[in-house]
Amino acid sequence: MKKIWLIAVVLLCVSLLNAGDPTSRVFPLSKTKFAVATNGGEKIVDLSGQDYIVVSLREKGADGIAYAIDRDGVVWWAAVISSGAKGHETPSGIFTIFRKERSYMSKAHPDPKGINNMDFSLWFTQQGHAIHMGNDDAMSHGCIHVGKKGATTMFNWAQKGRTKVVVTREHYLPFVYYDLRKSGYKEHSQTPAYIKAYLKTMKPVAPHMDQ
Repeated sequence: MKKIWLIAVVLLCVSLLNAGDPTSRVFPLSKTKFAVATNGGEKIVDLSGQDYIVVSLREKGADGIAYAIDRDGVVWWAAVISSGAKGHETPSGIFTIFRKERSYMSKAHPDPKGINNMDFSLWFTQQGHAIHMGNDDAMSHGCIHVGKKGATTMFNWAQKGRTKVVVTREHYLPFVYYDLRKSGYKEHSQTPAYIKAYLKTMKPVAPHMDQ
């Protein structure tokens, strides 16, 4: 009986580890460091030397962008996203991708036309939240919608059991602005209006200060 109980506890702990703490609040401190606040206090997480995706949610006070950062600390990809609508908010936290599916139809919210609506899925919570291909201008039931190019790129790069997903309700763009400029990013006619508006008031963090 004790053995069964211990196995159950271990499985629960593994489940919580995979799901992170969906009630936490994540505050970017630099490109690689994040303060994770929970009811139990606050801890600093440094993802230096790891591959990770930062999702700054499509909410007021955040970017509405997902960023891919490799283990060398290079922000090599950024894509516009949409996230959970009111009542279906995407949980914030630091998670690990534990499942990947190239082709998938949502069981909870299937497409009435029978078309896959969660292709290139990267699951990061046990409650069904994933980064996947979708309409990046339509709010979701909690998942992160990314356009086809961004979804396929991140899907091919991310590794199950290794790549982290940082979900924050705060702005992250100031910490990576100079990286993006260096890689050739610039605003254009397709840049969403909310990003252009934020760029007018944003104060980027200089690289030497991002420590």
